[in-house]
Amino acid sequence: MMIRFDTGSAVRSVTRYILLVTILVFISFSISYSQEARRDVPPLKERLFYGGSFGLQFGTITDIQFSPIIGIWIFPRLGVAAGPNYRFYKLYKDRTTIYGGRSYLQFIFLRDLNTVLPLGIHSSLFLHAEYEALSLESAFFRLPPYDSERFMTNTILTGGGFSQQIGRRAALNFMFLWALNDSGYGIYSNPEIRVGFVF
Repeated sequence: MMIRFDTGSAVRSVTRYILLVTILVFISFSISYSQEARRDVPPLKERLFYGGSFGLQFGTITDIQFSPIIGIWIFPRLGVAAGPNYRFYKLYKDRTTIYGGRSYLQFIFLRDLNTVLPLGIHSSLFLHAEYEALSLESAFFRLPPYDSERFMTNTILTGGGFSQQIGRRAALNFMFLWALNDSGYGIYSNPEIRVGFVF
């Protein structure tokens, strides 16, 4: 007896996600190059940024998450970024892996909090919108019968946060995000609290 898994829908979803990210990156670079002609625009290598987040939890629940990103500042206050997302999750003896990708837009609406509240805190405040496509294991998240080994879930998260400079180019970002279309699989808590870094 042979069991076949239909992975066609998952492959199509991942392909759509990669296409969306590619289009966003090309749009970003085309805007960047059109601005390059102006003298006051920094060179491309100074507008690129890298970073991501890493999560670690052990105990009854083991949750290990790794999510690097690469991005570009399209304008001084508007950045776009994308990257893969990997998560290992274990609850008692049940375990699963979650993987996929994400892309986001981030807009800094206040560069220095100290200009509004003179408390000596020089953090910036930003708005954040994110699209995340993840591949989930059917045996862990769904009731039988399964039509495929894995399935895709697409989520839009929005919110905001603050960024604290820790160097000339490096910063720690603290975000509070809400899943607008949570699929009900318990992947996100509302709000989703994230700590990341960029450099």
